[in-house]
Amino acid sequence: MGETNVISSDEHESDPVVKSAGRVLKILELFDILRREAPVSEVSSLLHMPQSSTSILLRSMVVLGYLQFNPESRMFKPTTRVALLGSWINGPMISDGRLMQLMERINARTSMSVVLAARNRVWSEYIHVVQSPNPVRLFMVKGSRRPLVRSGTGLALLAGLSDPEIKRIVIRTNDEAGRNGQQVGISTLMEQVVQTRQNGWAFTFDTITKGGGMIAMRLPMLENNEELVLGLAGRTQQLKDNLEEYLTVMREEIARKLA
Repeated sequence: MGETNVISSDEHESDPVVKSAGRVLKILELFDILRREAPVSEVSSLLHMPQSSTSILLRSMVVLGYLQFNPESRMFKPTTRVALLGSWINGPMISDGRLMQLMERINARTSMSVVLAARNRVWSEYIHVVQSPNPVRLFMVKGSRRPLVRSGTGLALLAGLSDPEIKRIVIRTNDEAGRNGQQVGISTLMEQVVQTRQNGWAFTFDTITKGGGMIAMRLPMLENNEELVLGLAGRTQQLKDNLEEYLTVMREEIARKLA
């Protein structure tokens, strides 16, 4: 379901992005998902980029030492230099793999897709995804963005903000949506935020994807004070039927890996 779109491809960004810089980062994210070599044609197709531009970018990344090129197979793959980028951020939580192990453990115990989300202005952005092994699943796209004010991971992130900051986010979101867009009521949203704070988790369904939902929990604060949220995504009915079980699994694994 949607597996040809393995990386978010936002052609119409609300904020200006240098196209070549954005494409380089998308290429690195794509290899993180594929976890194997790939030819120019595949990278171009999956990222919806012109093949000529893709070829130039890949070869430039080879020159800079971030990709290797196999002349026999005509395939590209990342170098160790890429793996070392950012290894200093958040100390042992990342470097010893605890965060990735946490997501894989929850995925193994629930067979549901697991996402790691962070705030990006008025959006909740999926920065890492572990897909459900089920043949019929809600396929999550790494790099996808969901409105903070209308998503499970967004509610969990909002719960850690002050009320005035949340209201500013609502105003900006409504302004960007315009008169014909979906407007968010501040009072209704604040009721949801208060409930999320009391519960320690958020559960939304049928808001972004019909028939799909998300259970989300905030993770302990990282060393660089960045708020991250863990989300369990799947079909609405399955999440409803197993809500307490899934919440227990998430709490147990978060306590075991990150406490």
